[in-house]
Amino acid sequence: MKKLILATLLIGTAMTTNAQNTKQTTMPQPAKLELTSEWDKVFPQSKKVDHKKVTFVNRYGITLAADMYTPRNANGKLAAIAVSGPFGAVKEQSSGLYAQSLAERGFLTIAFDPSFTGESSGEPRNVASPDINTEDFSAAVDFLSIQDNVDTDRIGILGICGWGGIALNAAAMDTRIKATVASTMYDMTRVTANGYFDADDNTTARHKLLETLNRQRTKDYRQGYYDRAGGCLKETELTDATPQFVKDYTMYYETKRGFHPRSLNSVGGWNATSALSFINLPFMQRIDEIRSAVLIIHGEKAHSLYFSKTAYSRLTGNNKDLLIIPGANHTDLYDGGANNYIPFDKLEKFYHDNLR
Repeated sequence: MKKLILATLLIGTAMTTNAQNTKQTTMPQPAKLELTSEWDKVFPQSKKVDHKKVTFVNRYGITLAADMYTPRNANGKLAAIAVSGPFGAVKEQSSGLYAQSLAERGFLTIAFDPSFTGESSGEPRNVASPDINTEDFSAAVDFLSIQDNVDTDRIGILGICGWGGIALNAAAMDTRIKATVASTMYDMTRVTANGYFDADDNTTARHKLLETLNRQRTKDYRQGYYDRAGGCLKETELTDATPQFVKDYTMYYETKRGFHPRSLNSVGGWNATSALSFINLPFMQRIDEIRSAVLIIHGEKAHSLYFSKTAYSRLTGNNKDLLIIPGANHTDLYDGGANNYIPFDKLEKFYHDNLR
């Protein structure tokens, strides 16, 4: 009798499990976000394109906010490009400028705020994640793929600064991405784990960093809020001893050139413990397997140029190009700098050639 009861229970459990397994997981719907209606970008609005706010959801259920730029009076299905970055910036800054400029050249574009930042959702705020941020690019491709005026087979992405490395990470995973640009790229996992120029690429330095960050976790949990890592230095904090690239960041994020109140780089920075996952989860492990086209752009005088050179050396085949801009530093490719360094003609040709 006991065996019969046990067998009956097991059959019942199996039937319940099978029934549960037949249920489909419902896709999360975008949450209703409070989005700014007025033009609050750090660059002027173009009369050549139509602009509107849109939202879409990633597979973690986080709703992303984006600006969509469409060529005015465009007809038919268009090639589309999703843009994000720099790391810690918002769509009202560099990514929006790239997106609007490419829309002027005939592409439908979106510039989006990553998860946990800007006008996008996600709790807690001010968090970065190697996995979730890579997913953000694929979620943007999801969104573009179902637009009536987008050709599903002609979708590209563009990542700036830290989002350049994330873009390459996404391109290695998402075969729907047909063309990728990384502009003035950082590998955020490399610089976090190894320090600048790999100066701290040793177990002793990493262990010390991990100890500091994990003490911070305990402190955060005890106090009930996350300490921030700090944004860019203020102009008044710069000295003759300040490294030039740090000055360059300040002159973009802390002046009218690029300041925006939602940009983490302008105000407060990331939660300090965001660095933990970047130490342990390196980007771009399989970029040598990318079969779609890749263009890497970097400034000749950028302190970060070594990231692009390494990434380029790891790409294979005839689908890659490295364009080094003479005289340009890292932030010159955020907005063009004083000499209009962003090579929009090159970008237009690259996307036209590879999204057709």
